[in-house]
Amino acid sequence: MLTGQCLCGGIRFEYEGPLGPIALCHCSQCRRAHGSAFSASAPVQKLKFRVIDGETLIREYESRPGKYRAFCGACGSQLYSRVDAISGILRLRVGVINEPLGKQPAAHVFVGSKADWFKITDAIPQFEKLERTNDPH
Repeated sequence: MLTGQCLCGGIRFEYEGPLGPIALCHCSQCRRAHGSAFSASAPVQKLKFRVIDGETLIREYESRPGKYRAFCGACGSQLYSRVDAISGILRLRVGVINEPLGKQPAAHVFVGSKADWFKITDAIPQFEKLERTNDPH
């Protein structure tokens, strides 16, 4: 069981399922949404994700047709994204998880549009776009 929360603690959640591979996304939308060089997220099964407090604080922004980014309406913490075409999966922002994850990132994605001021210095695989075309990023 994983638990997590937003920065202000107004939204708390539980997840009872496998955490998919962690991707570090360098696309311009993720950089803008997070105010950083990349975002860190992992796919999770929507049916096993449960908001236990603060569901009314969750706001969603449609960043492109059919893709929604969820965040706390009080503090602005990014929580997850979802895509209409893959309704059973959320991409959970791993920075909001309370417990140690016990795993390392699996890939850097969208490095073709990464910030010019950030240099990738690790040996994690890099992909110009997505590793897989069916990835719900």
